[in-house]
Amino acid sequence: MKKLPCVPNIDIKLLSYHPVDKSKWKDFEKLFGERGACGGCWCMAWRLKNSDFQMQKGAANKNAIKKAIYSNEHPGILAYYAKQAIGWCAVAPREKYIRLEKSKVLRRIDNKPTWSISCFFIAKEFRRKGISSELLKAAVEFCKSQGAKIVEVYPIVPYSENIPASFAWTGIPSACEKAGFKEVARRSKSRPIMRYYI
Repeated sequence: MKKLPCVPNIDIKLLSYHPVDKSKWKDFEKLFGERGACGGCWCMAWRLKNSDFQMQKGAANKNAIKKAIYSNEHPGILAYYAKQAIGWCAVAPREKYIRLEKSKVLRRIDNKPTWSISCFFIAKEFRRKGISSELLKAAVEFCKSQGAKIVEVYPIVPYSENIPASFAWTGIPSACEKAGFKEVARRSKSRPIMRYYI
């Protein structure tokens, strides 16, 4: 991936957002890089049982997300700046996320059809610039276009101001609040469930 220059300030209005599909695969692949965003994940952590995820880390996870994308599933939104993908937000109907469905802390709060935002990945040069809130807004608009009425996100409450990016991959509450999400449940001190009602 061509290294972007450090961007001290960006105009949020210049960002554009596109659901990932096969025409955007190369952009997605470049953004995630050789590590598949983090440790060979390729945004498959919530989509698989933990044992399957551990076995598939790396190339197998990459092939799995590529198969989903090439099957017209649209598993998330890409953010673009200066014609380059610089951010990712995974979003899908909640039932697509096997580990989320099995979670005790993040179990369903009701039986209403829900879309879930499970993950963010932003290029290092563009972190801490408010992009995750904008990605959340774009994800809500995508969900709305798919007929969704409820969108959930599962941020982590940061333990310090300098939380490592690898710990904030599900977002942080302040970014979710900025995008209009409200806390609706909390079964763990650090893991609220937040919703946006369309």
